[in-house]
Amino acid sequence: MSLLLVGVSHRTAEVPVLERVAVSGDDTRKVLDDLLTGDHVTEAMLVSTCNRVEIYAVVETFHGGLTEVSSVLARHAHAEVSDLTDHLYVHYAGSAVEHLFSVAAGLDSMVVGEAQILGQLRASYNEARELGSAGRVLHELAQQALRVGKRAHTETGIDAAGASVVSEALADAESALGGLAGRRALVVGAGSMGALSAAHLRRAGVAEIVLANRSEENAERLAVSLRAEGTLARATGLDALRAEIAAADVLVASTGAVGTVVGEEDVRAARDAAAAPLVVCDLGLPRDVDPRVGALPGVLVIDLAALGERLRSASAGLAVEEARGIVAEEVRGYFAAQRTAEVTPTVTALRRRAAEVVDAELLRLDGRLPDLDEHARDEVAQTVRRVVDKLLHTPTVQVKRLAQSPGGDTYAEALRELFELDPQTPAVLAETTASVEPGDGMDQALAVDTRRDAQRSGAGAIGRGRR
Repeated sequence: MSLLLVGVSHRTAEVPVLERVAVSGDDTRKVLDDLLTGDHVTEAMLVSTCNRVEIYAVVETFHGGLTEVSSVLARHAHAEVSDLTDHLYVHYAGSAVEHLFSVAAGLDSMVVGEAQILGQLRASYNEARELGSAGRVLHELAQQALRVGKRAHTETGIDAAGASVVSEALADAESALGGLAGRRALVVGAGSMGALSAAHLRRAGVAEIVLANRSEENAERLAVSLRAEGTLARATGLDALRAEIAAADVLVASTGAVGTVVGEEDVRAARDAAAAPLVVCDLGLPRDVDPRVGALPGVLVIDLAALGERLRSASAGLAVEEARGIVAEEVRGYFAAQRTAEVTPTVTALRRRAAEVVDAELLRLDGRLPDLDEHARDEVAQTVRRVVDKLLHTPTVQVKRLAQSPGGDTYAEALRELFELDPQTPAVLAETTASVEPGDGMDQALAVDTRRDAQRSGAGAIGRGRR
C-alpha cells in the first residue's frame, strides 16, 4: 500500500480548467464513492479549494491506482483523461507525502504562506472520515500534515509574509476605491470564504455589510456575529441581488456554486441606478460572476485569474526556506516512524517464538525432573527467561533503530528469514522516502517507486504533467 496524489492547481492550469474539475460540496460524496468502487483504491481524500483540486488515495499499485483516480477525475469534469494530462501532476509515496506537507505549510499556495489552507485541509479530512473513505493511513497522514502546517506557521515568518487570497483581493479593491472605510459591501456566499471576506471588510471599517446567500438563515448567523463586533450587517436572499448591488461599492462573491450566481444583467440593471463605481471580487471556483461584467462601465472585476498572474511567483524569502526545511525534516520523521511501526510485528513474532521455545523446554524439564521442588523450578524458569531476554534485547533494539533509515526493512526481513518468523502483517514499506529533500527528492521517489510497480504490473500511465 502506498499513497498516490493526482491533482491540478493554479500552478498547472488556468482558471477555466480549474473550474471544470472543481468539485462542489454536493458532489464530494459521489467522487469519493466512485474512487472506492475500483479495485486499486482503498482510501481516498478530496481537497477542493479555490485554486486546487487534489485526490489523495491509498492504492494497491501505482499504475492501477493512477488509472482509476485519473478516470474518476476526468468523468467528473466531463472530459477525457487525455484532455487533462497536460494539467495534472502526480506524486507517489514519499513524493506525495512531501507535497501534502508543503501544501499544509502554505508553500504551494497562490499567496505563499496563507494559513487558510490548514482549515481547508482539516475540513477535507473530516469530510472523508465522515463519509468513510479515510482509513488508518490517511488518518495518520492528515493529522501529521496539520501538525506540520501549524509548526511551519509557528516557527517561521511565512504567515506574516503571505496573506489569503481574500486579503489580496480586498487590498486591490481598497486601492481602486481610495479606501474601504465608510463604504457599503455586499458579500455573496456565507461559507468559510464569505465569513473571511466579511471579517476583512469589518476590519477595513466598511459602513455596512450585506450578506446574500441561498440559505438566508446561514447568512443571518454570520450577520449576527458581525453585529456583535460592532459592524452594521444584515442578511438577504439571492433574489434581492439587483437591489443590493445598486447600493454597494464593493461586491465579494464566493459561493462554491456550480454556475454563475451574479449575472451580467443583474449588474447592468443595478449600475443603471447607481453612479458610483463598483469593484467586484470574484473568488468563486467555478466563477460566481459572469465574465462579461468586467466590460460594463464603472465596474472593475478582480478574479482568481488576475490575482494569480500577480501572486503566483511571490515568495516569502528566508521564511520559505525555513518552512521547506521543516517539511523535509517532517517527511523524514514520518517515514522513519512508519518503518519502525512496520518492524514491530517482526519483533513481536521473534519474542513470541522465544517464549514458545522457553515454555517447551521448561515443560520438558518437568518431565525429566518431576520431583524438582517448586522454588527451584521457579528459579530455573526465571533464569532461562532472563537469559533469553538479554540475548534478544540488543537485536530487537537495533532492528528498530536501523529500521528508521532508508532500506532498514531489510534487517527485519533478515530476522524473519533466520528465525522462520511469520509476523502476520507485511513488514515491507515503500522505500526512497526518508532522505527526500525539497525538489529533486520528489522526482527520485516517484521514479524509483514507479519503476518497481511497473515491474509488477506492466501497466501504462499518464505523464506527470507540467510543473
